[in-house]
Amino acid sequence: MIIPNQSNLKVHFAGVETLSHFACVNAADIQYSLFTVFPFILSKIKNGGSPTFTNIPEVINNNSRHTIMDSGLFSLMFGSYKGQKDRTFIERWMQLIIEFVNVTGYKGTCVEVDCQKVLGVDEAWQFREYMKNHLSNRLINVFHMEDGQKGLDRLIEYSDYIALSIPELRLVGKKDYTYRLACYVKNKKPTIDIHLLGCTENKLLEQCKFCSTSDSTSWLAPAKYGVIDIVGKKVRNKDIKKDIFIEQYKNKLENVFNKFEINITEKSYLYSSILIYQAEQLKIKYSKYAGSQD
Repeated sequence: MIIPNQSNLKVHFAGVETLSHFACVNAADIQYSLFTVFPFILSKIKNGGSPTFTNIPEVINNNSRHTIMDSGLFSLMFGSYKGQKDRTFIERWMQLIIEFVNVTGYKGTCVEVDCQKVLGVDEAWQFREYMKNHLSNRLINVFHMEDGQKGLDRLIEYSDYIALSIPELRLVGKKDYTYRLACYVKNKKPTIDIHLLGCTENKLLEQCKFCSTSDSTSWLAPAKYGVIDIVGKKVRNKDIKKDIFIEQYKNKLENVFNKFEINITEKSYLYSSILIYQAEQLKIKYSKYAGSQD
C-alpha cells in the first residue's frame, strides 16, 4: 500500500515538474502526482555541475498524499533527446538523481534507472542495487520485455513495488496481456505494489483496481493538443466560453497561485482554469472506474 488502508488503485497526475501545473492539480484537489527529474538534471548535464535544484519536491511533499519522481530516462533515451547513451553517461545520470533527492529533501517514491533497453538486463540490476543502497526513498523497479519470464520472477522476489509499462505492452501488441501480467505478479507476491506506467484506460483501470498506482498526462491534453473534454465532447480551446471558465475558477486559481507564490498573468487565468477543470473531470472519471481517488 502507498497509503494506510488503501483499497484501490490511485491515479497519479503526471507533468507537475512545472510549479504552475502542480498548482492546478492542487486546486483540483488531486492528492496523487508524478513529476520527472529530467529537466532539472538535463539543464546541468548540458552546462556541467550539479542538477538545478527546485522547490518542487518540497511543495509536493507538503501538499500530496503520495507522489512519484520519474527518472526521466524515457525522454533521455527515446524522447526528444533520444539517442543511445553509454554506461558512463547513464551512471552519471543516476548519481545526479541521488544528489537531487538528497539535496532537495524529496521524501516520495522514486522510479529506478531502468536501462534494460540500452545497456541490458545485467547492467540494469547493477544500477538497481546501487540505488537501493544509496537512497532511503521507496523505489519502483520496472519490468521490461527484455527481462523475460525469469527476469520477471526474479524482480517480483526482489521488489516490493514493481512497474509494468503499458505503452511498451501496447507497442509489442500485448496490451491485452496487462491484466494477466498484473494478476501473475500479485498472485506470486500478494504484498507487492504494482504501478501501471502511462495507464488511464477505463477498462484497464476497472480490471486492475487491485494494483496500487498508475499515472497519466491526459489532464494536460488542453495544453498539448488545444482540445478540452467537456462532458464527453471534444471542444477546441479557442471555442470555449472563456469568461465562464475564468469566472468559475478565478477565486480558486488566485488562492492556489498565491499559496505557491506564482505570478498570475492574463493568459494564465484561462490556461490554468481549463487545466483545473480538466483535472476535476478526470478525477471523477477515474473514481468511477478505479475507485475513490481521495
